[in-house]
Amino acid sequence: MKKGLLCLGLASTLFATSCTRNFDDINSNPTAVSGSQYDPNYLLSRAQYSYANTGYSQLLFQSMWVQLLSSTFNYYSNGDKYVASSGQIGYQDRIWNEDYQAASYAYEMDTLAQQKSLPNLSNIGKIMNVLIMQHITDCYGDVPYSEALKGKSGTFTPAYDSQESIYTSMLTELQTAISALDESGTKPTADLFYSGDIAKWKKFGYSLMLRTAMRLSKVNPTLAQTWAEKAVTGGVFTSTADDAVVICDNSGGFSNATTNALMVQDDYREVKWSKTFIDYMRKMNDPRLEYIAEIAPNGLAANNNTALAGSTDSSIQLGMPNGYDLNGGTTDITTRSDYPGATAAATTDDSPAPLGKYSRPTNSLYRNYSGPEFVLTYAETELLLAEAAARGWSVGGTATSHYAAGVTASMQSLATFSSDASISTATATLFIAANPLDVTSATASIKQINEQLWVTEGTLMNFIEAWNNWRRSGYPVLTPVVYTGNFTGGTIPRRIPYQSTENSTNPSGYASGVSSLSNGDTYTSRIWWDVAQ
Repeated sequence: MKKGLLCLGLASTLFATSCTRNFDDINSNPTAVSGSQYDPNYLLSRAQYSYANTGYSQLLFQSMWVQLLSSTFNYYSNGDKYVASSGQIGYQDRIWNEDYQAASYAYEMDTLAQQKSLPNLSNIGKIMNVLIMQHITDCYGDVPYSEALKGKSGTFTPAYDSQESIYTSMLTELQTAISALDESGTKPTADLFYSGDIAKWKKFGYSLMLRTAMRLSKVNPTLAQTWAEKAVTGGVFTSTADDAVVICDNSGGFSNATTNALMVQDDYREVKWSKTFIDYMRKMNDPRLEYIAEIAPNGLAANNNTALAGSTDSSIQLGMPNGYDLNGGTTDITTRSDYPGATAAATTDDSPAPLGKYSRPTNSLYRNYSGPEFVLTYAETELLLAEAAARGWSVGGTATSHYAAGVTASMQSLATFSSDASISTATATLFIAANPLDVTSATASIKQINEQLWVTEGTLMNFIEAWNNWRRSGYPVLTPVVYTGNFTGGTIPRRIPYQSTENSTNPSGYASGVSSLSNGDTYTSRIWWDVAQ
């Protein structure tokens, strides 16, 4: 893994700007390495790291939109209260800029791999492009797709494709690319997911196809079923050993961006697990709770000490409600009737910690600068298969069996963060026996399955996917925050507005994208597959 990450520096030098603009300048630099000299394998590791390493891109928005995390700190008001705070436009733009840049690495890798007769690498580039472009369209809606990433050929104002056409293209492109992978062919040499294992790449491709198909479960259930069943026939993930994960390498300069954010002192002190989330886990007596949450020691100094772990006793864990602050008014969290009180000062020269009794993400799992970034997991795959089975689709097994496999895998994936978080199959089995899948109706099953998918994405710090699946499924049912000055009218955001300069740099494309949105370029417009039901 680390060998691949060490190669990223050269790729970063060559491709440091988004492919949607300035790409021609980047690639015509007379002092740069030419395509004939450059090993396209290194672009694979760059695309993987760039895509996975979202950091503030998801913490400032999605982590709190779906009430997995909570914060009183003003900087997080974008997510916690749907109120603009400093840097909002930058984070509105961030996923767009970072993902198109990551897609440019995959696109250029594909191009160079074709020139160098490396068909496996070329087809992996196509799969990576679908992965990344899906991220973009799911956040924004209609976006440049068919004309994107073509700055070298002179396309600087690409047309916006409809999300419906993007999804149709992504599914067929996945099928073609996966079918062309050859286990006997030359393998990638800088692969952060699978170290060049083509069999695992096939499973990844089909599991991504399943996720892509399930996005269409409401807007086009017939098409969703067709492609979900194709994915299963092709062969999806079969164990946690198939999880697509990037293990970061802080010593080589490629740290975990989520950890970087959470270790900032204000973030460390004031970012907590949400009450909605912790209450759900406590209700279910979830064994993951003792690994993912901790209460800081007494006193403000201890709450600010990033080297000091807290208590993981599950009986004392307490989630913090979303939508509150420490500003002294009616929305000050200390005014709530269930406010637990501050923790006492630890010494005479210390101060009380007003948020000290609320649970934060544990140091042992989530504060590792070289920790994992999850991309696509066996747990998610099994839970999506459980929903597909509940809908009556032919995906092998029952909703109950896939649900059990998904929940077990979700628990056991925590060990990727730390071996100290190993949960046995026996423990997972007891949890499932105590919380069996509700099969009284398809709706009841789908609700419970997607609640567990919410827990899975939350505990694995994959907040964008948690938000995507919440919009698609409608579960869990969440009560929106209503805070003075919010930018959504008191509803949970359904999309991110377009990159802030698109209306001036690509006006015709931007106008086309906005025209498909019912409420314009706002946080409240629904994208194509986000159908209200």
